[in-house]
Amino acid sequence: MKIYLDYNATTPIDKEVANAMLPYLTEYFGNPSSSHSFGRETKKAVENARNQVAGLLNCKPNEIIFTSGGTESNNYAIKGYAFANEYKGNHIITTTIEHPAVTEVCKYLATKGFQISYIPVNEFGLVDLVKLEAAITPKTILITVMHANNEIGTIQPIAEIASIAKKHNITFHTDAAQSVGKYLTNVRQLGVDMLSIAGHKLYAPKGTGALYIRNGIILEKLMHGADHEQNKRAGTENVLEIVGLGKACEIALLDMSKNKLHLKQMRDLLFSNLRDKLPEIKLNGHPELRLPNTLNISFPGIEANVLLSELESKGIAASAGAACHTGSVKVSLVLQAISLNTKFAMGTIRFSVGKYTTIEEITEASEIIIKTVKKLKTN
Repeated sequence: MKIYLDYNATTPIDKEVANAMLPYLTEYFGNPSSSHSFGRETKKAVENARNQVAGLLNCKPNEIIFTSGGTESNNYAIKGYAFANEYKGNHIITTTIEHPAVTEVCKYLATKGFQISYIPVNEFGLVDLVKLEAAITPKTILITVMHANNEIGTIQPIAEIASIAKKHNITFHTDAAQSVGKYLTNVRQLGVDMLSIAGHKLYAPKGTGALYIRNGIILEKLMHGADHEQNKRAGTENVLEIVGLGKACEIALLDMSKNKLHLKQMRDLLFSNLRDKLPEIKLNGHPELRLPNTLNISFPGIEANVLLSELESKGIAASAGAACHTGSVKVSLVLQAISLNTKFAMGTIRFSVGKYTTIEEITEASEIIIKTVKKLKTN
């Protein structure tokens, strides 16, 4: 029996999503920009999907731009805003625990004359709001802070950060790749100006995503060509996958409460099972302000890559927070940012459950993990 506990890495495509996509793989193939009936069919499908995504985020459909995924959405939001608004200032604020799809963009912008401030987080992975506001200068034009961390699951106080940004007349972007579909991402309540979505994190296909851009926000285009996507993102729309993303967002909105409860039950059951037999383990991330599906645990005295390899051989898929090679330990930037002791960091594993995870899978996985850890400790 293979047990998948790496839903934060990617999710399987929901069967309803696949069924919604199927006609656009076999029957409806027109270019949405064409004025004839073949084009009108696919144009209608794209706009329906835009409405579905907007419904999940509680925004206007014309504030949704389809992209190739979370990475492009983050690039477009951050680079696009920086270059379009450079005349106002050249300072951007972010945090020390962002995904590479944000940090690498910031590093790139630093080579183009932008100043980047990286705000630290506490031991639970929460950003320091006092330091964030103190970092603001007259040249600050953008704040970008992820909604929920992909490794430890900590959820940031996005509405509070948005309030700070608004007070200082600064645009605010959040990378919500991990939270969309698992946690409420109502952009009106959050107060954000831009928000990134990655389709494959919420049971849609890989290679599709979206960016919410509040009306009035001006971005410099990354893609130049015809006037697709309200002349903001050139390139013939990927109708098949856009339909899938729209359906996944519709399902996520309908099933949000049910799924949140299920995810939390599965996550907490795994943790309680492990803690009962392995009391020395350490939970990383905020104990409450955390994604309902994410469990980041340190197993002291064990190397994460060794444990992961053993679990993989027994059919369990998870991911590590550290890689150990020839005596040296390479700890993830997130674990470094929360100042996790190396003794714990080197044995850190992320388990992330999904809506298809069952009690039987958690029970079996728990037994395998406990046996494997005990065996490694005695070797």
